[in-house]
Amino acid sequence: MEKYIFSILIALLTLPVFAQKQAQAKLMLDKTAAAFEKAGGVQADFTVEAFNKGGSLGKAIGNIKLKGEKFLLKTSETISWFDGKTQWSYLTQNDEVNISTPTEEELQGMNPYALLYLYKKGFDYKLGVEKKFRGTPVSEVVLTATNRKQDLSRIVLYVTKDTYEPVFIAVEQRDGSRSEITITRYQTGLKLADSVFVFDKKQYPTAEVIDLR
Repeated sequence: MEKYIFSILIALLTLPVFAQKQAQAKLMLDKTAAAFEKAGGVQADFTVEAFNKGGSLGKAIGNIKLKGEKFLLKTSETISWFDGKTQWSYLTQNDEVNISTPTEEELQGMNPYALLYLYKKGFDYKLGVEKKFRGTPVSEVVLTATNRKQDLSRIVLYVTKDTYEPVFIAVEQRDGSRSEITITRYQTGLKLADSVFVFDKKQYPTAEVIDLR
């Protein structure tokens, strides 16, 4: 019985500290999401490395342009346009374009910035350690999925302390696989026309168009 009482006391004593850290984490996430929303048109260069069972599966570099929920994502293998409803994915090697209406989960896999809003539902979050990342002071925020059945299990986010810009995102899946995204260049306040986020057939005249909707 004594050990149960001791455990309850420990829980009661540490609860305010946990609640405070959770509130600090939410404030950090709120400010990061708000900074992104106020940034207007955004362009970011990034590297992404995939891991499975502790080993690296390879690295890739890419570029993404964003305006609200719209994005244009480019890597060496694919180009993806999303206008807020429809997605066009161009496969460079096959010279083909797949048209689809992506689910929320599919968008999270394509657009790393969609992860900034996951904390609003289905995730617990806490503030981690403060550190330097690539010479820049950052705050660490850790998000853990509350639904153990979903594939995405954990997200680790590094945010700059002054400007609330995400510079590193680690995404962990339930099966143990992991992706690490490092932002190498970040620009805000860009004026991006809506046409930037729509596939233009004239630019890819030989591409085969496959409608999957």
